[in-house]
Amino acid sequence: MQHVERPNDITTQLAVACLGAGVITTVAVAQGQNPITALGITVFSAVAAVMLGQVL
Repeated sequence: MQHVERPNDITTQLAVACLGAGVITTVAVAQGQNPITALGITVFSAVAAVMLGQVL
């Protein structure tokens, strides 16, 4: 039997990944990093984490 992910599960995973990456991003911005760059890194990290979670 194949397990099919519900879209809600992926949304929840993405939200949790963004929260985790957002904590580090906040520290980086506080130390002077460009907020746009930090936001891009956060989004990339969150999407990569969810994609990796789907593969594993």
